[in-house]
Amino acid sequence: MGKLVVSLDGVVIKEVQITKDKTTLGRRPYNDIVIDNLAVSGEHAVLQMVGADVFIEDLNSTNGTYINGKAIKKQLLADNDTVEIGKYKIKFLLNDGGDYEKTMILKPGSGAPPNLGLGSNFGSLGAAVIGPASIKVLTGAAAGREVALTKVVTTLGKPGVQVASITKRPTGYVFAHVEGGQRPSVNGIPLTGESIALRTGDLIELAGTQMQFIQG
Repeated sequence: MGKLVVSLDGVVIKEVQITKDKTTLGRRPYNDIVIDNLAVSGEHAVLQMVGADVFIEDLNSTNGTYINGKAIKKQLLADNDTVEIGKYKIKFLLNDGGDYEKTMILKPGSGAPPNLGLGSNFGSLGAAVIGPASIKVLTGAAAGREVALTKVVTTLGKPGVQVASITKRPTGYVFAHVEGGQRPSVNGIPLTGESIALRTGDLIELAGTQMQFIQG
C-alpha cells in the first residue's frame, strides 16, 4: 500500500491512501484526487495498482506529468518519488502507518457532527515550540463543537466547493486556501495570498460556516 502527499509551495494540503486499482487525478470534481488549478487538466493522470506496484500514467494532459523533474508518459512509482503537476508536488510514500487525512465536511442542516480527520503526524514538528490550538464551530448544525488541532495538517470545508487547511509550524499555525472559486475569510477579510498566520480569537468563514481559532 502507498499514499500520496500533495503539497503546494511546501505546504501539505492533502494526503490520499491508494486503495483502488485505479485512482484518477485531475481538475474535474469527479476525480478521486481533485486539484482545482488551471494548470491541471480535467483528467490529468491515473494511478494503477498492479499487485504491490503502483504505476502513474499521463492522460495526454496539456502541461504534462513529471517525476523527479522528468516528463513521463507511464512509469512505475518508487518510494519517495515526487510527481509534479503544475505547481503541485505529490510525494509517493510506501508503508506509512500513520493516520490518513479525511477532510472535515461541513453540511448545513445536518444533525450529525462533522467528521474531522487529520493528516499524518510527521514526528513532533513544533510540538515543543507552540502551544495547543483548536477550532470552535460557531454556526450551523455543528455549532459549539470544538476540535483540537493535534496533527501537522488539518483540512476543512466542502470538497469541490471550498476547502482550506491549517498547518502547524514551529512558529505557529498557518491558514491556507486549498480549492474553490471563492476564498475563505479571516476576520471578515477574504484571503488574498496563499496563506496567513493565525492568532488566537481569529474568526474564519469557510463554506458558509463560521469558526474561531483558539490557541493556548
